[in-house]
Amino acid sequence: MELTLSKDEQRIFDGELGQAARESMEILVALGKIYGAKKMVPITSAQISGVSFKTIGDAGLEYLGDLAKKGAKVKVQTFLNPAGMDRSQWKEMRIPEDFAKKSLLVLDAYSKMGIMETCTCTPYLIGLRPKQGEHVAWAESSAVSFCNSVLGARTNREGGPSALAAAICGMTPAYGLHLDENRMARLIVDVKCDLKTIADFSALGSFVGKIAKTNYPAFIGMKKESVSEEKLKVLGASMAATGSVPLFFAKAITPEWNIEDKAQEITITQKEINDEKKSLDSGLKPDLVTIGCPHASINEIEEVAELVAKKRPTCEFWVCTARKTKEKADALGYTKIIETAGGRVVADTCMVVCPLEKMGYVTTGTNSGKAAAYLPNLCRQKVAFGDLDDILYR
Repeated sequence: MELTLSKDEQRIFDGELGQAARESMEILVALGKIYGAKKMVPITSAQISGVSFKTIGDAGLEYLGDLAKKGAKVKVQTFLNPAGMDRSQWKEMRIPEDFAKKSLLVLDAYSKMGIMETCTCTPYLIGLRPKQGEHVAWAESSAVSFCNSVLGARTNREGGPSALAAAICGMTPAYGLHLDENRMARLIVDVKCDLKTIADFSALGSFVGKIAKTNYPAFIGMKKESVSEEKLKVLGASMAATGSVPLFFAKAITPEWNIEDKAQEITITQKEINDEKKSLDSGLKPDLVTIGCPHASINEIEEVAELVAKKRPTCEFWVCTARKTKEKADALGYTKIIETAGGRVVADTCMVVCPLEKMGYVTTGTNSGKAAAYLPNLCRQKVAFGDLDDILYR
């Protein structure tokens, strides 16, 4: 059965609502045909990737500028993935000026389309939380994982152009994880070890992602009382980075639990966690420690502040977060404590889309499995991986 458009959808496709909307609908229709969608489904929000100039370059900036000139406007609540710098602190971060200027042009182009100037990979931490069963079009891999898995909302991992097209049209093709029959786990992961820290859950995700690849895992054995949203976000983020995992289940923790009859089963012990941590860690002393990949919650910022208030770290460090979360940290005094200890709370950005390699950094420390996966290739960094009390004080 071919993709069928409603009368209103056909009007957009025929160009009756303008050229930008027509071009966007053409993208959505093409995707729908490729993936066998029968219809479009309305969305309530969109998250756009391709925000850092580092990842989109001049060609991407030109594309955005062209769409904005054609009068493109988003129909639903739309926000951005992290940019390549904190727009308010880029000089203090020592971001190269040419990179900063191009980055500001990218943000300006998105703003002209009516997109919120919220640049974060954890929108759910600042109130943007779709309800279970709600359809959205999100692009950043860790946000997609959290949205599907922890919130029970529905999104495929959109590319930057497809998420933007969905935002402009207010809909997306109904295929993949928008459909009940595709939200099934094929891999059961029996966790037989005591996971405590962010680094522990990052290591678990890093290990399982390599095994799962495109299969969706279902975790058993996790203790609900020891699993926070912060730990689930790094678990999903790591699996999305080392595999291609946009959905996972955790028994009695996540809102859904759907397993195929012939699902494979693996067991994770403390040995696998320890070995994975070692494999991620160069053992080197970091030039820079970056915390908040995905973006740090206020609880994580509080933890950092309490730690560094007792003892000053031995290297420069950043805590990456959403601007709204930073404002809360400012008000609570956490930012001042961190700055007094030689650190910086940076908003809007993430270390993996920041031009670290042009800023003199060679080894970056992190407790994030996602960052550990991306930093070597995207930023040409060696990685110092571990718990906070390790990487901050090597």
